Amino acid sequence: MKYIIGNWKMNKTAGEIVEFTRGLKKYKFPKDKDIIFGLAVPYVYLLGMSKLQVRFWIGAQNVSEHSHGAYTGEISAEMLADVGLDFCIVGHSERRTLYHESDAIVNEKLKQLQEYDMLPILCIGETLEEFEAGKTHDVLSRQIREALKGLDLKKEMIVAYEPVWAIGTGKSATAENIKESVSFIKSEIKKVGADYPVLYGGSVNPANASEILHIDCVDGALIGGASLDPDRYVQIASALYSN
Repeated sequence: MKYIIGNWKMNKTAGEIVEFTRGLKKYKFPKDKDIIFGLAVPYVYLLGMSKLQVRFWIGAQNVSEHSHGAYTGEISAEMLADVGLDFCIVGHSERRTLYHESDAIVNEKLKQLQEYDMLPILCIGETLEEFEAGKTHDVLSRQIREALKGLDLKKEMIVAYEPVWAIGTGKSATAENIKESVSFIKSEIKKVGADYPVLYGGSVNPANASEILHIDCVDGALIGGASLDPDRYVQIASALYSN
């Protein structure tokens, strides 16, 4: 199975979403049961997306670590499940960096999603400082171990490797970097008794998509800015069908 998941972050208005879906409908996506296309959209548009008849998985970009209660502004896993979403992103690098989400908080969020049988996309990755210090394996191993602590490892999950140092820094991860790290992640996941697909997310765009998506251990892509434009999204998705 391959996955092409777009993360819109805090972007788009309702009108812009309508234009985006019109843009997508110009293309005929191959009816390949082994490829999943998806979009993680802002909370306020989750219900609306289901009415636009786009043949995509629709997911949330975050979830609360709490089940319910006096947590103003938070959205629970139960609420997301009630809407009927397909997945939820957890542990994105921006959440870890800007909102100081620890491995322990990420673990609690995963537990909440599992309780309501929602598919998590767990993001992990090292910073530039950690990368340059040669700590990539240590960081990835810790994030995997702490995130999966106490979870039901038989339930489905997707892992996304997003090296923070390759996002908006002008630095690029080579195919060798990506293959080495994704292979390591898969080996670490197997050590704890699980087997999850691993996506790559780090400035994926139409120019590098084909090379990244044809790395044998990479199971797809988590796309940021390039997913905001339907033409660029389709160009990345089309890379799966190129040789």
